[in-house]
Amino acid sequence: MKLKLTLLFIILTGNAFAQSFSAKIIDKSTKEPVPFAAIQTGIHKGVISNEEGVFNFDLEQNTISQITISSLGFKTEGYSIEHIRNNNYLIELEPSVNELNTVYLNSTKPNADSIIARTLRNFKENHQTSDIKNHKLFHRETTSMDFKKLNFEINKASHVRKKQLTSVNNELDAMSNEIMSSNFVHFNDFMGALSVSSKLGYKLEVEKATQIINSKKDFSLDNIQDNAQNIVLKYLDTTLTYKLKSGLFKIQDSLSLVNKDKEEDKLQEYKIDDLKSKAYNMYTDAGENSKSLLKGIINLDYYRYTLRDVTFDNDNMIYIIDFRPRRAKSKYTGTLYIADDNYGILKASYKYAKGKRGEKLNLRLVLGVKYIENVKNGIMLFKKNTDNTYDPRYIKEETSRYFYIHRPIKFIENSRAKRKVAFDFKIEGDAKHKRELLFTESKSLSLDEFTSIKELNVIPYTIKRKYDASVWGTNETLAPTEELKTFDASKN
Repeated sequence: MKLKLTLLFIILTGNAFAQSFSAKIIDKSTKEPVPFAAIQTGIHKGVISNEEGVFNFDLEQNTISQITISSLGFKTEGYSIEHIRNNNYLIELEPSVNELNTVYLNSTKPNADSIIARTLRNFKENHQTSDIKNHKLFHRETTSMDFKKLNFEINKASHVRKKQLTSVNNELDAMSNEIMSSNFVHFNDFMGALSVSSKLGYKLEVEKATQIINSKKDFSLDNIQDNAQNIVLKYLDTTLTYKLKSGLFKIQDSLSLVNKDKEEDKLQEYKIDDLKSKAYNMYTDAGENSKSLLKGIINLDYYRYTLRDVTFDNDNMIYIIDFRPRRAKSKYTGTLYIADDNYGILKASYKYAKGKRGEKLNLRLVLGVKYIENVKNGIMLFKKNTDNTYDPRYIKEETSRYFYIHRPIKFIENSRAKRKVAFDFKIEGDAKHKRELLFTESKSLSLDEFTSIKELNVIPYTIKRKYDASVWGTNETLAPTEELKTFDASKN
């Protein structure tokens, strides 16, 4: 009987002997975290450290006893699991000491422009996307809102009693204060495979998806408007229905509190097309497409380049080249890490140059809407394949957009009297997004294999109150940042 219970426990709990292992990598000299280091756990297996230098993986029944860690600018070293444990799960990487003048002591330094020219000539071959490929991936999106101003004002409500107006205003003020004092953030993760063909398009298969959010404090712009409308509606005649208008536009013909009370919960599912566009856009930005971000920043007509230094990656020399705008339409400044042997790009980091901005729209006077993307930065890491081509390994992009919305709302009775209640709200702040895409494995596909892939229209997601690594099993994912690790919606 005891044996049966033990077997049952193993079946129900999955791998009973799996053990999560986590450690942090720092620079031995500066004691600063080393982000995006590659941690090899097997011949074709490994993980990557997050932006805080932290990584984790499952020991898989204790079969992993040794790992190898590599990062540009540091010596590649092997470490035993026992050694890491004995050092309080802290790993100090030894920097590679390289000086440009020393490396080229007896020869002429290469010119930065000539290195970029060779990079361009070899770009299509090194970073080719012409083959049909399947990329296993893990995607994480972090969204937060920083509200600066939030004002509600009732403009017209002649048939509403003064006591009711006071109650409405009190509730609107309370909601406004809660929003302004809250730190709204949520996390969306999904795992799957992106199959790409330059001629046939792209397909996404999603294996699993989660959302980590405090649903009681979902202060997205749509939710704020819905909640404000519901507060006003609550103090109107609940036996009537209302036409809802925003400015010149009719939003709804028959709105009532009764319908709201009976409204079913929204389906917990993502549209595959939405997830696919997010993953594919990031993927193509790191490819040979003529409009890709990576291709755009290796353009001698638009950028100036400076050879800052050299470093080594497994005894291969890597050029470190800084770039900055040459023309007014050039937007970015950053750094490229380019291999000396074949001029493939191993790493690219970028951000808006001083005074540069992204997309913007100003219809403040016409439609009460304004936004501008004032922050954009990112990093792209590539891995070299056995055929000397390069595939993206990790891509991160962070943006921040200023927004302003002034929206008038009218409730018009569906009655002979057609009495109106009008209010509007003004909201201003910054919307921040961080998107990360980790590619865990890439392989070529045949035409038949690509054609046979059947995409779903939607994928259900699981809502979590806090981060739970067990959701992903032994699959390679991104280690949670401290913000994600400590987020707990049940305590808010």
